[in-house]
Order: sequence, then C-alpha cells, then structure tokens
Amino acid sequence: MIPAQKTLSTRAWGELLLLSIIWGASFLSIRVALDEISPLTAVAHRTGWAMLILWAYIFYRRLPLPSEPKVWAAFLVMGLLNNVIPFSLIAWGQLHIETGLTSILNAATAIFGVILAALCFADERLTRRRLIGASVGFVGVAMAIGLSALKQFDLRSLAQLAVVAGTISYALASVWARKMLVGLRPQVAAAGMLTGASLITVPLAWVVEGPISLDLQPQTWAAIGYYAVVATAIAYLLYYRVLAMAGSGNLMLCTLLVAPVAIILGAILLGERLSFSAYLGFMLLALGLIIIDGRLPVTIQYRLRRAQAGR
Repeated sequence: MIPAQKTLSTRAWGELLLLSIIWGASFLSIRVALDEISPLTAVAHRTGWAMLILWAYIFYRRLPLPSEPKVWAAFLVMGLLNNVIPFSLIAWGQLHIETGLTSILNAATAIFGVILAALCFADERLTRRRLIGASVGFVGVAMAIGLSALKQFDLRSLAQLAVVAGTISYALASVWARKMLVGLRPQVAAAGMLTGASLITVPLAWVVEGPISLDLQPQTWAAIGYYAVVATAIAYLLYYRVLAMAGSGNLMLCTLLVAPVAIILGAILLGERLSFSAYLGFMLLALGLIIIDGRLPVTIQYRLRRAQAGR
C-alpha cells in the first residue's frame, strides 16, 4: 500500500513562514559579524551559544534524553550536514560573491530538497505539481532578487560552488533528520545536532583561525546574538516541528521564502525601493507555493464543476 503523500497543513505553512522570516533576517547579521570575525569563528559562535541555550532549557525542564548510542552518532552527522558544512561554505562564499547571487543559489535548496526527499521517502513522491511549483518559486526568487545576478554564475568560481555545495548539504540534512531524529522532542533534537556541530566547529575554528576572541565590538555581539539565539536556537525548534508535520521536502521550501523576506525587510527597515521585477517575482513565488500546496486549485476546480452541474 502506497502511503499518503506528505502535505503542508495551515499550521505547518504558518510555522514555515515564521522560520523563513527568522532566517531571512539572518543574512544581514552574519554579514555584520564577518566584518570582525572569520567564517569558521562565526560558525563556532553560532553553534556554541545556541547549544548552551538549548541545553540550559532542557535541563531546566528536565526533558528526557535519548540513551541509544546510534542517536548520539546521528546528532554528530546531523551537525556536520546541517551546520558545519553549509554554514562554513556559505559564510566563506559570502565573502567572495554578491549577496544577491548567494540568495538565489540558497533558494535552490528547495529543489534539491524535493528531489532528495522523493528518492528517499515513499510519502514524498516527486509529483509533477511539486516539481513545477518548486521551479516556478525558484524563478520567482531569482526575479525578485534580480535576474542580472544570475549573469555572475560561473561553474569555475570556487565561491559559487561552495554555496551550491552548502545548499545540497542542507537538503541532505533534512533527509537524514527525518530518517534518524523524527520522534525526538524538537528541543532535544536541536540541542543534540548543535552539540555535534560544536564538537567540530569550535576546535576547527581554533586551529585554523586562532583562539576564539570574546573581545568584540557591540555590533558584532548584537549580530551573534541574533543569529545564534534567534536564527539558530529558536529557528531549529521550528525546523524540527515542521519536519515532523510535513516531511523533509516540504521543510526545504522555506528557502524559497528566505530571500524575499530579506528583500521586504530591507524595504521596510532600510527604506530600500522595490523594483517592478521584485513585485513580479513575489507573484511568481506565490504562484509556485499555491501550486505546491494544491488546495486552492482543487477548490476552484471543485466549485467550477458544481457550477457547471447546477446549470
């Protein structure tokens, strides 16, 4: 018997949007931090502080912890796939390529996620609707940012390939999490993953970039505070909730929303002017998400049939 296809409920869509807003605002904070600290050190701060916050909460609430060694090994792999590899590669890539192109490449995670989920899970099949919706959404993101950014794409660029590799790692991580970590409390899954990541990032940053300094400028600490506490500790609680509700492929759709959220926040907070292509891109993105969700087209089709039957 073929299992029912994983879908996004109204609640899952709401939490996915909130996750996208949180991560959309993280690009600026990471860029601010990179003005004073190096990429690996930035990642070490991100995973380390978020890990400590989550464990403090877990011990305060006395939440039960997994006892199986394979779960703790899975935490280490998850930390590598979802934190160490993508955070490091994308942070390094941001130093060498334009933010717009980085955002477009990051949005490709949605397509990679849908494809990998279809290869691994019977209830996340690669339907034509899902593939078309993700592709339309990706084009919408590219148009919102500016298609001119795509002119800079060059497979010979190590920085661009690093960002692409980071997005593939994100997609692999969502599949790994669904296989190995679903069923755990979101707080425990997130803390375990960040512990696995910190066991790698903190020593690696220390060896490659030197001792991790705590004597930083106030704006750097503010940036670290946002991307460690909000965009990591809190965001990954939402991440595991949406994963349990909607599956890994649907979870990765949040990357389609991250760049537009960053653009809209720039317009609201910084007074940046939105171009006509940005509005057109938002419309295409909305269309892609409507296609993926499927409920509106089905409702329209049902009402048309009823109207025709009533004639």
